[in-house]
Amino acid sequence: MRRVRGAAHQRGGCGEGITLSGLEAVAAFGIGVDARRETSGGKGEPAQPPEGRDLGSIGRPGEEFLELALQDELVIRKDRLIARRTKAASFRELKLLPDFDWSFNTSIRKKQIYDLATCKFIEKAGDLLLIGPPGTGKSFLVQAIGLQAIRSGRTVLYRSIFDVVRDFLKDEAFAGEEKVLARYLKPDLLIIDDMGMKQLPKRSGEFLFEVIMRRHELRSTIMTSNRPIEDWGKLIGDVPSATAILDRFLQHAEIVTITGRSYRLKDRACRKSTKKG
Repeated sequence: MRRVRGAAHQRGGCGEGITLSGLEAVAAFGIGVDARRETSGGKGEPAQPPEGRDLGSIGRPGEEFLELALQDELVIRKDRLIARRTKAASFRELKLLPDFDWSFNTSIRKKQIYDLATCKFIEKAGDLLLIGPPGTGKSFLVQAIGLQAIRSGRTVLYRSIFDVVRDFLKDEAFAGEEKVLARYLKPDLLIIDDMGMKQLPKRSGEFLFEVIMRRHELRSTIMTSNRPIEDWGKLIGDVPSATAILDRFLQHAEIVTITGRSYRLKDRACRKSTKKG
């Protein structure tokens, strides 16, 4: 029998929980007691509805208790689901958009990012590409968008491009390529970070193309890159694969171009000035 934790349980009650049928019994008992008190006068007189009230209003405290208990259970279940999906997403860090320093880099349009965080592009199986120098906030923003996607009821997987290649190379050695591919095809949103950090191993283009091609127009993908897309052929070491990847990925993608200084270098400069002071 399913157990439901009521408001009393959440506020330090007995801690045993109450079965759904038990809650219904409590509500029914409250209705019956309330009805007898209101209608009999306690002296055996014929039951009569109290003046100015109808029988439909009797017993509402019991109904309200049951409703609150069920609401508590739904909130608990939702919180647990979000926690499980957040863990499964494998974020490098948990980031929130309100914590982003919008004043440091004015090339980033706050409204555009918050619009993306509504996850409407995921409903349309659209894609997103963030391009900009290292340290300008790309990873922060995509992880914040990914966390918001989970909170809106979607599944997410976050991986760096090196994780992607490593996963495929490792599982290929154990004949598990289809299994790892299924992991990349399943989530509503796949985030591939750090494209362009350095040249990728051989066959990287094949793996990435397979993922992008199979998700195209079915599931959304976000990618970040430190290098312009014209350099992807050299980075992947396979110009035809890079061309095919970009042809599909950019068809329905929104591109966010970020310029400016590095946040990390800003923090380093602040530390140096503090030491000199």
